[in-house]
Amino acid sequence: MNTFTSLFTLLIFPAGLTLVLVGMFYEWIDRKLVARFQNRVGPRWFQPFADALKLFAKEQIKPAIVNPYLFFGLPIAALSGALTAALYVPLMGLNPAYSFPGDLIVTIYLLSLPTMCVGLAGWNTSGRFSLIGATRTLTQLFAYEAPFLLAMLGPALVAGSWQISTINEFAQGKWLILTQPVGFIVALIGLMGKLELPPFDAPEAETEIVAGALTEYSGRGLAMFKIGRSVELIIGLSLVSSFYLGGLNGIPSFLFKSLALLLVMSMFQVLLTRLRIDQTVGLWWRFGAILVLAQLLVMILWKGFAL
Repeated sequence: MNTFTSLFTLLIFPAGLTLVLVGMFYEWIDRKLVARFQNRVGPRWFQPFADALKLFAKEQIKPAIVNPYLFFGLPIAALSGALTAALYVPLMGLNPAYSFPGDLIVTIYLLSLPTMCVGLAGWNTSGRFSLIGATRTLTQLFAYEAPFLLAMLGPALVAGSWQISTINEFAQGKWLILTQPVGFIVALIGLMGKLELPPFDAPEAETEIVAGALTEYSGRGLAMFKIGRSVELIIGLSLVSSFYLGGLNGIPSFLFKSLALLLVMSMFQVLLTRLRIDQTVGLWWRFGAILVLAQLLVMILWKGFAL
């Protein structure tokens, strides 16, 4: 029975197929919100699902000058990393499927794996657009990763644990957004950077470098990269909600808080214009990292004086 339960958890619910479907549905909500804010109609609800089915049905064309193992393996690694990270997160407001001390660090690392795979995918090809996109992708990764990690460590320090389930239990009823507003803002904007949403979409700027690092990808490979990003969206919303918005304790709690965060992210996408890659790096290291470090220092000093 334990084996059956584990397989069901991994493949069907709450991870696996359910997570993929919910991720694509949230992708549609994001696209619909952005469209309505821009006075457009936007796609129908089934558009992300239709796109995925179409891509899986198409042939994946391999460029002549690539390493075939990397070309076909990187999309699988990207999707696998995102799905593995989901096992340690309170998806849908439920308890994590697996949990251990320090799983927060492992989860953040796994969430970085899809971005690293995208960067390697662009480096593996010889197209100029792919190489430029790969350079921008990895540069942006190094810019936002440390501030995002520091923003996640704020609630962990208050809870006295590096285990996501323990932090979620500690945060029940405690809206840490009120005591750690800088960390919340950095975490939310960092999530947008991870997903390469505007204004952090320089790595795949359609008007400049086509599709960036993924220009040479089609068919199943492109579909897996896109699904991995949808999965990453759900995981990121779950983490920020559980850490800063009073924890997650059920499906209604997850829906309300995650959709509220998605609404704010959609507004940012419409209000802000694309940043150059040097502006993105400057934003994170001159402001994001310094501000969140200052907040952590204040927290440590406050805790020391309280003792």
